[in-house]
Formats: sequence, C-alpha cells, structure tokens
Amino acid sequence: QVRLVESGGGLVQPGGSLRLSCAASGSIAIVGTMGWYRRTPGRERELVATITNGGNTGYAEPVKGRFTITRDNAKNTVYLQMNSVRPEDTAVYYCNADVRTTDRRRIPDAWGQGTLVTVSS
Repeated sequence: QVRLVESGGGLVQPGGSLRLSCAASGSIAIVGTMGWYRRTPGRERELVATITNGGNTGYAEPVKGRFTITRDNAKNTVYLQMNSVRPEDTAVYYCNADVRTTDRRRIPDAWGQGTLVTVSS
C-alpha cells in the first residue's frame, strides 16, 4: 500500500508565499514523476507542476515564474514553493506520483487527499 500525505496549506495574503509538502510512504521501490494539481469548485482538476526523479520540471502557464517544484528522492517527498500568490491560486492542491512498489506493481496515479490553499486579504 502507498500513501501520499500533503501538508502546508492554509490562508495566505495576496503576494505572499506558501510551501506545500507531500511525502510518499508505504511499500515503495521507486517513485517516478511527481506532480501537483489543483481544483477549484466547478472546475476540472488542473496540472500545476511536475518533476521527474531526474529533476526535470514542467509548469502550467499560470504559475510559471511564481511556483517552484522540487523533490527529495531520499525522502520520497515533493515540494511546491508558491510565491507571489494570487486570489486565483485558491484551490485544493493534490499531490500525484507514479510509484513502483516492492512487489513489482506499478501505481501510475497515486493521489494524496489534498490540502486547501486560500489566498485572501
């Protein structure tokens, strides 16, 4: 069994910063690409950023230059540094990972439970 647990959400003022973390645990052999997604009421879940286990990153246009995704492979943890946040960044943020387990199964879309980020003054 694999678990992804996000943390770090909360209330932040426009222009402020917030750092999200997501730790993967369980019967993990290797974690491949990890990513952050977000969903606001009435909208589909959308990609925010991804990072491969080699460190290659990709970002959605609305967050380029403001958000930074990093990871610590030794801890199976991915981070999202959110700077210059805007009210439209308000959403539930979800962690996603492509995981291979110790019994040789692949879980291509493991998800966390989500963490709420609210950007408001």
